[in-house]
Amino acid sequence: MKLSRAGTEKSKLTEKEIKNEVREFWESGGQEHFREEEEILLPTFAQHASIEQTEIVEMLLEHVKIRALIDKISSTAEIDLDTMHELGSMLEAHVRKEERIIFPMIEMALPEEVLQKMAPYLHE
Repeated sequence: MKLSRAGTEKSKLTEKEIKNEVREFWESGGQEHFREEEEILLPTFAQHASIEQTEIVEMLLEHVKIRALIDKISSTAEIDLDTMHELGSMLEAHVRKEERIIFPMIEMALPEEVLQKMAPYLHE
């Protein structure tokens, strides 16, 4: 939401503060969250169902695009509002897709004992 509002009258933070929050979000857990999905959750899912599904491919491509946008925002001195807005929209859509489609699909495919071990990765 902060990224989508950057540079507008609805924003309570400066663009520089938002840029710093992006970096903080990524370094304090965002990057690790993506890794857990890619290295733990999806390989476990692949043991019980086909990962060759449009939603899974889209999720992984979104991870790549989100990483690229975060790097672009974090690694340049300039403030790029268009990139901030794009990242904000992507993150919102990505989270909704995971909550409404990906995680329920994975939960349906995994046996109960595996679900118990995967619960922290499905409900963060």
